[in-house]
Amino acid sequence: MANQTNQVTAGPMTWGDFKRTLEQNPDLHLQFEYEAGKFVDSSYHITEIKQAPIVSVDCGGQMNSWTEVIVQLWEPSVKEADRSMKVGKALKIVGVVEKSLPLNPNAIVKIEFGNSKFDTRQMYPGEFVTEGDTFTVNLVPDFTQCKALSRNQSCGTSSADASCCAPAEKKEEPELVVVAEETSCCTPGGGCC
Repeated sequence: MANQTNQVTAGPMTWGDFKRTLEQNPDLHLQFEYEAGKFVDSSYHITEIKQAPIVSVDCGGQMNSWTEVIVQLWEPSVKEADRSMKVGKALKIVGVVEKSLPLNPNAIVKIEFGNSKFDTRQMYPGEFVTEGDTFTVNLVPDFTQCKALSRNQSCGTSSADASCCAPAEKKEEPELVVVAEETSCCTPGGGCC
């Protein structure tokens, strides 16, 4: 089988698109590349699949809501397998989850992973590579953003104020003025204590 690469370029992928991509490759071994040349150990488990409805208010005061489906991977401390599970087995786990928790096909999918050399984080599927009998999901980091700036608004400030995301202007410090004579208090016998 020739190498085949399908790159995700339209932003985060939906759970429905991710699942359909897996369904097209049930007989291939599923592996995850979390950094260039670094793969989740072939003994990994899919420990849980979470569905998280998110409701937030951004710094510009606008309410936002979306849903995420988070697939959590775990590496056991002792290597259990020389080859990663097949995509079909991963889909069976998805089937078990979906019997109890219907997953929103429009939710954003993330893969959660960490080990002793890589801090646990949530990442997006970024690229799929089919090589021989292996189906690799390359993961890309999640990111933070300022939603207000993406709407050409400021961060909770009026148009006359500076945006919190812009460099702050240096304000002049008020000059301190001594209003009492040096000898009037806080001297031995001055009566202030």
